[in-house]
Amino acid sequence: MADLQAEVQAAADEMVAAGTETGLQVAVHRHGLVVADVVSGVADAGTAAPVSQGTLFYAASSAKGVATSLAHVLAERGDITYDLRLADVWPEFAVRGKEPTTLRHVLLHTAGLPGLPRETTVADLCDWDRMCAALVAAEPWWQPGSRFGYHALTFGFLLGETLRRVTGRTMSELLREVLTGPLGIADEICFAVPHPLLPRVARQTASPAPPEPPEQGSPLDRATPPALRDAASLGNRADVLTADIPSLGTMTARGAARMYAALLGHADGIELVSSPRRTAMAALAFTGTDEVMGFPASWAFGYSPDRPGGVPSRRGSTFGMVGANGSAAYADIDSGLAVAVMRNGPAAAGLAAVTRIDRLIAETEEHQ
Repeated sequence: MADLQAEVQAAADEMVAAGTETGLQVAVHRHGLVVADVVSGVADAGTAAPVSQGTLFYAASSAKGVATSLAHVLAERGDITYDLRLADVWPEFAVRGKEPTTLRHVLLHTAGLPGLPRETTVADLCDWDRMCAALVAAEPWWQPGSRFGYHALTFGFLLGETLRRVTGRTMSELLREVLTGPLGIADEICFAVPHPLLPRVARQTASPAPPEPPEQGSPLDRATPPALRDAASLGNRADVLTADIPSLGTMTARGAARMYAALLGHADGIELVSSPRRTAMAALAFTGTDEVMGFPASWAFGYSPDRPGGVPSRRGSTFGMVGANGSAAYADIDSGLAVAVMRNGPAAAGLAAVTRIDRLIAETEEHQ
């Protein structure tokens, strides 16, 4: 993959020059070796500060892949089991039909708690206790484990409060102690960004028009409070960036790619998960209709099972996550690839940059 660095750099520079991207970071590992480490554009369109390898990008739901990975590493260590009932460590949760809910249900987005109260504000989202209280008061939309529906914001609080009750540590503490600290990337993947790191965070570029609201009364409308629908504006707020909101997060491409490379077993001296657990993490767990999003979906054990560029991969080989702002990070067992793409361009561009870069990587693989 000797040419990949040059090809990805050229593609990133072209997208920035065309104005479809503001700033980009791309990191690609193959069998533990860095084969591309690319930056292009600016971290802040207002100041023209350039993107560097150390620039932190708000990555929206790409952070769910990090939170899920943390849970799997804790399971590998024996600190938790997937069939742990939330009620066993979080007694207040055991009301209104939520008693059977397990950690497995949370990771699989089958817990039936995809929504927050409609009146939830951004300030509420930053208040851990308030969010956990809302989940205690909530009634499941379906019997836990019986249906699948993307838990866009509730996922991190359900997982995080359960892990906090078990370990006595917040998600940010666990992330640093268990995952990023040992990998030497403690300042490159964050749920809550430490205040001294805020100057390193890229500014998200607003889209020309506000996001189209979901159909009134639809499951997506019911699940997502109006105040929380603009991904770019969330990523530009210091209160959001510095709060523990494990459904969201901030990272560098370099840090995210190293984490996924380590999950593949390609970090010298660090064994995060065993081969059987890695296989279970990537195994296809659900195919059918997403009850919240309203379209067909597939899901692995807490991850998307697809490469974000639509490049074919064996089901059970790919695991990762994309964000609403077009960021993505994933690993592919068969090819040994770990890839991360971070961006701060308009959210309206979607996954265009990730798609182009993923296809470039695939074309280079074909010519090896």
